[in-house]
Amino acid sequence: MKNLTVAATAVLLTLVTSTYAHEFKVGALVIDHPMTFNTAATAQTGGGYLRVTNTGETPDRLIGVTADFPKVELHTTEEKDGVARMMHVDAIDIPAGETVALEPGGFHVMFMGLGGDPFEVGEKIPATLTFEKAGDIEVLFSVEQRTHGNKTDHSGHAISN
Repeated sequence: MKNLTVAATAVLLTLVTSTYAHEFKVGALVIDHPMTFNTAATAQTGGGYLRVTNTGETPDRLIGVTADFPKVELHTTEEKDGVARMMHVDAIDIPAGETVALEPGGFHVMFMGLGGDPFEVGEKIPATLTFEKAGDIEVLFSVEQRTHGNKTDHSGHAISN
């Protein structure tokens, strides 16, 4: 019975890890858990989120994202007079030895022109991140269920340093 429990636990951990914890590496950069939330059928945009850890000694910059949508941009969110506005940014600095989070309410990827094809839970959105020094890396944004406050608990996800 103990062996069966250990085996079942190992299978469950593998499933959870492959579903939620995924990372990609290019040069000294580790891209952790690219994800987006499910969208309504009428949505024309979706936000993409991830963390980039620069394990190197040289700063880098995220300078672009491409995907199969009419328009994909890097954005930041600014609040003025209680109203949040999303603003295009040309690049996001990734300092040496630090982690930069693209998350709701801050920096994020904006996928525009969904055209009636909503993001659905379990779907994978392929994209290419372009860094000034490290170059291009293909990633998959996992579509996850939207939760209260548009935030998903990622506290159990490790970031490699």
